[in-house]
Amino acid sequence: MKHFELKGQIRQVGNKAVIKAFRRQGLVPCNLYGQGLDNVLFTVNDRDLQGLLNTPASHIVDLVLDGKSYTAVVHELQFHPVKDNCLHVDFLAVGEEKPIAINVPITISGHSVGVQQGGKFIKGVRSLKVSALMANLPDELPVDISELGLGQRIVASDLHYENVNIISPKDTIICSVKATRASTTAATEEAAE
Repeated sequence: MKHFELKGQIRQVGNKAVIKAFRRQGLVPCNLYGQGLDNVLFTVNDRDLQGLLNTPASHIVDLVLDGKSYTAVVHELQFHPVKDNCLHVDFLAVGEEKPIAINVPITISGHSVGVQQGGKFIKGVRSLKVSALMANLPDELPVDISELGLGQRIVASDLHYENVNIISPKDTIICSVKATRASTTAATEEAAE
């Protein structure tokens, strides 16, 4: 999995006024915890954080806080309800010896038989939550839809990857091909011949 380096400055616990002052300066308050660490409070530049947030890809984050390095994943994000800017980020510290749970984007490949028959392709989700050791984490989860016919769907339990466990619910619909009026008419005409 790709790594993303993010630099920040350690901060002290502060009240609302202190947090608002950080945000006015273009800084986003963050928190790092897990792996036996005491909570580490820090701030990152909003512009630097956008490189991590404005992409569909998942990353392992290499945090550099006042010269000290930590390996983490984004655990939780809080956004402003109107302005849609990031207000707070929680990072979860990770290591190479324990499995990491993270959302990984899905990539669709192939041409569905059902779509060729006039059906409509519907993508259900963009990513799945998986668990794997850091060395085995994939950048993406490939899904081949070549055999997907009319009225069929692919669910999370249909997918299997080496050294990766899917922890999203087993009945999560990845994609499906829905019959359309045109495909139903074509099937009726074929049956009549």
